[in-house]
Amino acid sequence: MNAAPTPRRARVRAPELTGKGGWLNTGGEELSLAALRGKVVILDFWTFCCVNCLHVLDELRELEEKHRDTTVVIGVHSPKFVHEADHQAVVDAVERYQVHHPVLDDPELATWKQYAVRAWPTLVVVDPEGYIVAQHAGEGHAHALEKLVGELEAEHGAKGTLRRGDGPYVAPEPVAGGLRFPGKALALPGGTFLVSDTTRHQLVELEADGEAVRRRIGTGERGFTDEPARFSEPQGLALLPDGRVIVADTVNHALRTFDPETGAVRTVAGTGRQWWQGSATAGDARGVDLSSPWDVAWFAGRVWIAMAGVHQLWTYDEETGTVAVAAGTTNEGLVDGPAAEAWFAQPSGLAAAGDRLWVADSETSALRYVERDGEDYTVRTAVGTGLFDFGHRDGEAGQALFQHPLGVTALPDGSVAVSDTYNHALRRYDPATGQVGTLATDLREPSDAVLAGEDIVVVESARHRLTRLRLPEEAVRVAGVAHRTRREATEVAPGRLRLEVVFQAPAGQKLDTRYGPSTRLLVSATPPELLAEGAGKGSELARELVLADGVGEGVLHISAMAASCDDDPDNEYPACHVHQQDWGVPVRVTVGGAGRLPLVLAGLDG
Repeated sequence: MNAAPTPRRARVRAPELTGKGGWLNTGGEELSLAALRGKVVILDFWTFCCVNCLHVLDELRELEEKHRDTTVVIGVHSPKFVHEADHQAVVDAVERYQVHHPVLDDPELATWKQYAVRAWPTLVVVDPEGYIVAQHAGEGHAHALEKLVGELEAEHGAKGTLRRGDGPYVAPEPVAGGLRFPGKALALPGGTFLVSDTTRHQLVELEADGEAVRRRIGTGERGFTDEPARFSEPQGLALLPDGRVIVADTVNHALRTFDPETGAVRTVAGTGRQWWQGSATAGDARGVDLSSPWDVAWFAGRVWIAMAGVHQLWTYDEETGTVAVAAGTTNEGLVDGPAAEAWFAQPSGLAAAGDRLWVADSETSALRYVERDGEDYTVRTAVGTGLFDFGHRDGEAGQALFQHPLGVTALPDGSVAVSDTYNHALRRYDPATGQVGTLATDLREPSDAVLAGEDIVVVESARHRLTRLRLPEEAVRVAGVAHRTRREATEVAPGRLRLEVVFQAPAGQKLDTRYGPSTRLLVSATPPELLAEGAGKGSELARELVLADGVGEGVLHISAMAASCDDDPDNEYPACHVHQQDWGVPVRVTVGGAGRLPLVLAGLDG
């Protein structure tokens, strides 16, 4: 029997890589696609605020190691927030998230535009002859990339166009110091501080001065074991009523406990696997997958979890040993209302205060809260307007702005301090007056803060230290500045707009419809009035939208999912994979604009 012929792929020449910020992890060398000819190149368009981008970094680690002599991964850093265009911030992020491949710093989105990228993260595969052969948006594509790389190795090895050998990655020199990109902190009853030393995969107990190291918890090696204790980029910390500490072990997708008295670490929730659509949303805590838990807080008799990876809040009930979704739909955005209907966008900080649980909702640059409504809970927004507006503006809460806050702290007077991370500031919101002010500036990526007597101790993540501040009686006033996300709007024609999500199942797989539709599409808009028709859920990946008259611009929110399984009729239990991505597409209604909006989930737009 003759082997099936290799399918012909579209021959699209890959544009050259350009970025004003230059190259990292190359030992000072400038890279080009021409110089990489003979290698399989995977371009990873990412930005360091994006939790889905961080998931993809982890997905790529195994592939990078397995194919290191044939394949080069290149990160193309494409900023969403203004702070992410700062070159030093990119340098910090590359170290913080242990990116072990070359990175092009593209602050003006030059390469992003050349490749017509629309979403973070997006992966583009370039073959050894310099042609684009695949594009994938979102996460969950590691299996498809593995298969494609294998095919390209075989094809170009046979043609003589594959070049084996070391890639261009040059590791930076290691840096010494007590902490390295700490994430969150907790004041322990004895007066010391417990800090998540995120990049070193440890917890560190500091003396009352916030500087001297009393002890380290964990081996410092990335891992997922209790004895010896190994963590993977831990973040949030909270005291349990019995004195133990609950830890959000973020990249292990797990909750751990640490007993300060005995030093014991125990895993109490999570499997180590990342949650995907279709996974359980409640049940035995050790049997349910979680997704990048970023912070934890004790509220209403349970541990509440900022589940950044799926834009939700979950709870862990230690008495019953169960976890469950408490708020959010997994859709990314800012929607208030009953907890089950609310939308979040990468919630990253929690603080309980009386009958409210405050939430730093980082991707919407918002301060939000959950409060009990009878037997139910309701989500409300105190400060923030949505995914695309951010800045540093004080005053009345309805017009105040933050920039990607990661932490929130309840203050004794009933107000809350916000670690306004990308503004390098500590802000304050007072519910009694509805006013926002600035407590301190010139902090470097503050990610959390804890009270210590009359002082507040701030985690300056990018300065690798805790900084003690005296809480001022009066907040200072900062000259206001506002920003919108840097992406250009897509010009679309008035009236009907054909939305098409492009999905091509990986080689050897197919859409599995044995149990119903294996695709899902959810469409909405900001403002909602932008769409006269076409909003809502459906199973088809294409839809006719109708733009309303009189609304000139806005944002289309599109969430797509496709599940593919091994195409082998003899396999009773085929392996299946979920591909998913959310897009926020700014659009401007213009005569002569496009009548079709293609979004690539996987494959190439023909």
